[in-house]
Amino acid sequence: MAKKFFLSVCVLPVLILGVRLGPSSAQENQPEFRVTVNMVQLNVAVTDNKGNYVTGLRPDNFEIHEDGISQKIATFGEGDSPARKVLDVAASDGGGVSEPPGSSPKDEPRDLPSNGPVSSLNSALAGSNVFVLFDTSNYMYRGFVFAQDAIADFVRSLESVNRVSFYSYSRDLSRSAALTADRSQVLRAVRTTVAGDDAALYNCLLLTVKDAAQFTGRKVIVVFSNGPDNASVVPPEDVAELAQSTGVVIYMVSTQLAQLEPVSTAVFERMTAATGGKAYFAKNWHEQKQAFASIRDDLNHLYSLSYYPHANPNRGWRSITVKLVGEKKYHIRTRNGYRPLPMRASADNHSTQTQ
Repeated sequence: MAKKFFLSVCVLPVLILGVRLGPSSAQENQPEFRVTVNMVQLNVAVTDNKGNYVTGLRPDNFEIHEDGISQKIATFGEGDSPARKVLDVAASDGGGVSEPPGSSPKDEPRDLPSNGPVSSLNSALAGSNVFVLFDTSNYMYRGFVFAQDAIADFVRSLESVNRVSFYSYSRDLSRSAALTADRSQVLRAVRTTVAGDDAALYNCLLLTVKDAAQFTGRKVIVVFSNGPDNASVVPPEDVAELAQSTGVVIYMVSTQLAQLEPVSTAVFERMTAATGGKAYFAKNWHEQKQAFASIRDDLNHLYSLSYYPHANPNRGWRSITVKLVGEKKYHIRTRNGYRPLPMRASADNHSTQTQ
């Protein structure tokens, strides 16, 4: 039976080591090392040709290349379970993990020191953060309450998600509920939202991506839109590239009104596909709830993989490809790369930074 594999990719740089001399005379001959290593995190959803999720895959089922350079998987997790080091996964199975083509012992990533970065690594990989962005423009005057119901049901259903936030937009962005584990706070924000002005979707989505990029772990934006953008000055291509480079996955649930405009339809589809997400066009409120349920199921069945990129002089756009070992007939949907962003300065020796 043919199977389709849907992948989403997330880029996560981790600050680990660099060189510094201590100020005291006792430490003059004992330099402290700090080296910057990028960790790239991949979120992978796997389905068969009937749309059913495929479970039970192992790390050695996947091949990863960045700019054509074979990469070695460092951590792996499935579903809600936390990501673990690949060697730990192999040990629990009582077997080994096969090497990806072209790898060798000298390609091994640096081990993280035990006095700080390990906890930073766990923080970087753990948890899912979902940002809900709701269209409250004048497109939403009809059926506003039904849209609120669909979003509220979606928020309640996110049992495996650590934290949820709720934003709304018309011409401006309203951060109605900051990222929180308290679902009741988010639901109150949903219920107190009112319809507003023209729709500046891309302006407000860009701001939401910037907010999401500040957090570690899996970062997802779910947009509910009832019509095309008619007030933004930011092009959607800029939004898509920033989301790719900061590891933010975008899903969009749109009504048939947006689908009636071919430009908006194409833009929504391109933007979501570029980040590893998906666009849904619903004819009625029932189909909107089905779309939200599909997104929830996707989040619940993701594989989590990460790797430390081998030396790469490319400071511009880096392409990422993921394949399944020995399989040629599977369809793969994935973000196709990222652009490394400047590292922000950190005051402590062992910190984790999310792009």
